[in-house]
Amino acid sequence: MMPNQTQEDALSYVRVRVWASAAAFLILFFFNLLISWTIVREPRLRGHARFVLVLQLLVSASVYFALCFAFHLQLYLGAHLPPASCATLVTALTTSACSILLTITAMALDRYAAICFPLRYGYASRGAWPWLLGAFTWALAAVIPLCLYQKVHTEASKSCGRNTLKGGEVHKILLISACTLLILYSYARILWEGRRLGVLNRRNRAACRTIALHGTQLAVYILPNFVNFVLHVLRNNKSLSDAAKERFAVIAFVFFSLAQCIAPVVYGLRKEELLEQVGHRFPRLNCKLKSLLEWTVRAVHPHRRQQRERRMTSETLLSREISQTTV
Repeated sequence: MMPNQTQEDALSYVRVRVWASAAAFLILFFFNLLISWTIVREPRLRGHARFVLVLQLLVSASVYFALCFAFHLQLYLGAHLPPASCATLVTALTTSACSILLTITAMALDRYAAICFPLRYGYASRGAWPWLLGAFTWALAAVIPLCLYQKVHTEASKSCGRNTLKGGEVHKILLISACTLLILYSYARILWEGRRLGVLNRRNRAACRTIALHGTQLAVYILPNFVNFVLHVLRNNKSLSDAAKERFAVIAFVFFSLAQCIAPVVYGLRKEELLEQVGHRFPRLNCKLKSLLEWTVRAVHPHRRQQRERRMTSETLLSREISQTTV
C-alpha cells in the first residue's frame, strides 16, 4: 500500500510542476512578445545595453520555462525518450538556466559600469556591443552544462527523470556564489560611489529602490538553487525524509516559478522609456500595464501613493493661488 501511495504522491508532484511551469511560460511568453517586439522595433532602445539585457533575460526565461514544461510533461506522461533526446533536453534546460544567471550578473555589471565609469560606458554600451555580449552569454552558458553533466548520457540511457538533472551540486553552488559575489560587489560600489558624490537626497533613495528591485529579481532566481542544495544536504544527512524533501521542493518550485515569470516583466516595465514605447505600440494595454506597476509600487511602498497625492494637491492649490494673484 505504501509504495502505491508514494508513487501517487510522486505523480501528483510532477503534475503540479507541469501546471506551474506551463502557467509561468504563458505569462512570460505574452509579456516577452510585447517587450521584445518594442525593443527590437525601436532603434533608440535596441541600441542601448540595459534594454538589450532586459530582452536577453526575457528570452532566456521564456526558453527555460518552455523546456521545463516539456521536461516535466514527458515525465508525467511516462514518455520514454531516446537517450540522445533526453541528454539534449537536459543540456538545453541547463543552458537556459545558466543564461539567466549570467544575464542577471551582466545587468548588475552594466549598472556598475554606467555609474562608476560613465565616460567609457557611453561609448561601449551602444552599437553592436550589447548584442555581442548577449551572444557571448549564450556561448558561455552552453559550455557550463558540459562541465556539470559529464555522465548525462549514462543517466539518460536509464530513464529521463529528475536524476538526470542531479550531479555537480557543489560546482553549481560555486558558480552561483561567484555570480552572487560579483553582483553584490557591483551594488556595493554603486552605493559607495553615490555616497562619495554626496547624493543623499531623493535620488539616493531612488537608487536604493532600484537596487532593492535588482536584489529581489536576483533573489527569486538564485534562492531556489540554495533551497534545493539545503534540501539535498538534509536528505543526505537523513535529517529529512524523501517525501518531505519532495514536498518542500515542489512548494519552492511553484512559488519561485511564478515569481520568476513576473520579476523581469516588472523590472523591464519600470523603465520609463520602455513603458512609454510599449504604450505607443499597444495603446489598449497601456492603462492595464500602468495599473500593474502602480500595484507593485503600492505593495512595496504603501505610503508613497499618499505622499504623491498630497504633493499633487499642494501643487494644484499653489497654481490656483498664483493664477488668482496674476489676474
